[in-house]
Amino acid sequence: MQIYLPIAELSMNLFFLVGIGGAVGFLSGLFGVGGGFLLTPLLIFSGVPASVAVASVTGQVVAASTSGALSYYRRGLIDLHMALYLVLSGVLGAFGGVATFQVLRAAGQLDLVISLGFLILLGFVGTLMLIEAARAIIKRRAGIVVREKLPNQHNWFHGLPWRVRFKKSRLYISVIPVLALGVAIGFVGSLLGIGGGFILVPALVYILRMPGSMVIGTSLLQVVAMMAVTTVLHAVSSQSVDILLAFCLMVGGTVGAQFGASAGKYLRGEQLRALLAILVLAVAIRFGLSLIIAPSDAYSTGVIGVGGVI
Repeated sequence: MQIYLPIAELSMNLFFLVGIGGAVGFLSGLFGVGGGFLLTPLLIFSGVPASVAVASVTGQVVAASTSGALSYYRRGLIDLHMALYLVLSGVLGAFGGVATFQVLRAAGQLDLVISLGFLILLGFVGTLMLIEAARAIIKRRAGIVVREKLPNQHNWFHGLPWRVRFKKSRLYISVIPVLALGVAIGFVGSLLGIGGGFILVPALVYILRMPGSMVIGTSLLQVVAMMAVTTVLHAVSSQSVDILLAFCLMVGGTVGAQFGASAGKYLRGEQLRALLAILVLAVAIRFGLSLIIAPSDAYSTGVIGVGGVI
């Protein structure tokens, strides 16, 4: 069943869109991360223009993260004070990311930057995750018990000025790394169409030493607020948000996430991290190949308008 996507200006199979939404939703529920960093590449590989894929996935990320954020809020597992700083700085980063998105699109370099961005980001994160997971698996099989660092232990970041007390997380730290983290996540998320949860969660744990019980809920709240602003900015500035595409992805993602969450109960944490790392590296390799392999059609045509390429 073919449907026409007006903003993407192409026809795609409805069941295919719902299916990839469901597949990414399953993986999101299985690994406990947002699916933007997987869904955006899948859409690009399927022929959706990079600008439309990035802008449309932001809406899907908002819908997928809202229910989770509400659940954690009802259970009191969100540090609203910490989230406030992350949200405000994340929104500022989103403005910068969308502005950069517009400049790159006008210059005709958006596709290249998105491919390079995913290659570097996913390659770096995937490699670190795979090394950490492999070490954990080896130590577990060898019967070595490793004592993890306590969440409230500080590092040199916490000695910076402008210290703020976050009572819910039992932290008294400099607000500078918190703001820097929020700006970075907002910028990268709006430019590449990813929620940034797979970066923010480990950063909150290993950099800010935030208690694990508060990490996921606080991260989800930041992602919801930041990506909601990003969706509006993309819709107003670039008109790249395809509502029909986003809706199809939302339907599949909502269903798939439920099955993924159930399946995740049967795997150990280090096994999940290893599988996720392999998946992330596979996507990075696919982007790398797209940069070095010559396209089947070296030329394309487009309509030139007053404001540039349409």
